[in-house]
Amino acid sequence: MLLAELEVRHSRAVAPTRRVALGRSWLPVQPGPGFGGILIGAVVAAHVENVPEDMWRELVHLVDDLQDGRRVAQPRLRHRFQTDVHGLDRSRHRLLGRGEELELEIDDHARPIPQLLGALYAASATAPAARPIVFDLVRRALRWEGPADSRLLNFLAAGGSPRGDWRRFPTDERWALQILGFGPDHGPTRAEVQSRFRRLVRDAHPDHGADTASAGLRILELGEARRILLTT
Repeated sequence: MLLAELEVRHSRAVAPTRRVALGRSWLPVQPGPGFGGILIGAVVAAHVENVPEDMWRELVHLVDDLQDGRRVAQPRLRHRFQTDVHGLDRSRHRLLGRGEELELEIDDHARPIPQLLGALYAASATAPAARPIVFDLVRRALRWEGPADSRLLNFLAAGGSPRGDWRRFPTDERWALQILGFGPDHGPTRAEVQSRFRRLVRDAHPDHGADTASAGLRILELGEARRILLTT
């Protein structure tokens, strides 16, 4: 039984252009995140490991912009998002129900970055009431390490953390304070959080001498910590 479907339109692999659009999709997100939210998260998790290290900072900012409904200047991650689908290739990702089990069908015939972007833009197009829950799933999917299999679907459907050591403290706020270098009782202002985030992201980037292998996770952790402190 088909539970959700995401159609991503994109430039063909041999084309010199890098364009992304959304095709006809069915993404039910009620009750949140719904099967549509689970599929969006699964597509993100299936392709996030292919994001180059020099794009991680831009990826974190793009997720913030899309969740908050800000205008997104193009291109992002070297691809231009558009509404026109003429001449674009097509990838279809599906979430199926087999009895009581969920089954994921990832269309992997095309480049991974357009698939990831398509899922992010699909998340931003969900109903406003469901969007925060869907983006919570997206943010957890960005931290997934492993294949896009039943374990991923169980993680997305049931919640939780993909790695036992990702949350070092009992509460998200205490973890976020530690990641940004604040003391547990500091209570930083919004301006302090933003300033510390910008400095640490700059320091974490390979262009400033940071370790390339760990830069992506570090930037993602900093972005998540900032989000937590600015919304608590």
